[in-house]
Amino acid sequence: MKIKDLFDVEGKTAIVTGGSRGIGYMISEGLLRNGVNVYITSRKADDCSQAAANLSEHGPCTAIPADLSDDESLAGFVSEFRSKEDHLDLLVNNAGAAWGAPIGEFPSSGFDKVLNVNVKAPFMLTQALLPELRAAASFEAPARVIMIGSIDGVRVPFGDNYSYSASKAGVHMLTRHLAHHLVKEHINVNTIAPGPFESKMMSYVLDDPARRAGVIATTPLGRIGTPEDIVAATIFLASRAGSWLTGITLPVDGGISTHG
Repeated sequence: MKIKDLFDVEGKTAIVTGGSRGIGYMISEGLLRNGVNVYITSRKADDCSQAAANLSEHGPCTAIPADLSDDESLAGFVSEFRSKEDHLDLLVNNAGAAWGAPIGEFPSSGFDKVLNVNVKAPFMLTQALLPELRAAASFEAPARVIMIGSIDGVRVPFGDNYSYSASKAGVHMLTRHLAHHLVKEHINVNTIAPGPFESKMMSYVLDDPARRAGVIATTPLGRIGTPEDIVAATIFLASRAGSWLTGITLPVDGGISTHG
């Protein structure tokens, strides 16, 4: 029951989608600093490669650029990963897209892109990597899939990101559905629902001092999330400490979900 044993992830192999920036980069760095072999992917090849080069200061990090919303690109990613590894302890489905437009003007394309990236791609990638997850899984140490949902899939957002909130609520239910069907294969599936963190997706709010102050004022714990906050939640769910949890949505949001 010592901390090191409960939260140890050293020696595991992980994939973090959308690992070149934002929350994905934070998670990747945290895993690397704790002895995990990390593969990152993102759509922009140069950004993905540069991020992997920077992250490699902390441990073994490999870039495999791919557009996971495209079936052929996803298959290529899986094939390249499979050529390097025969098992996968942890899959973090973090890559996401957002779209905002006033009701009455919201385009159909704003749903197509967001649902493809946020809901379809994580499901298809998880499905494609089941052989590697099964190879890592055991009764004593299940393989893990962590979905990155959002607090906007739990409560009604203030903005006009209709497809985003719908997609993240879908991710939360997809987590439960996958967890239910994969539990007998010793693959645990859980979701982290972040509140506001520093990221490109949140920059339109957090880069504006007045809007940033408004976000902080409506966050019960009175601050923006830090890398330590998201990394701690990830390691908890990826380690022995979280091995008896599956199908849950964990809000990492500074108490925003208490607003209802």
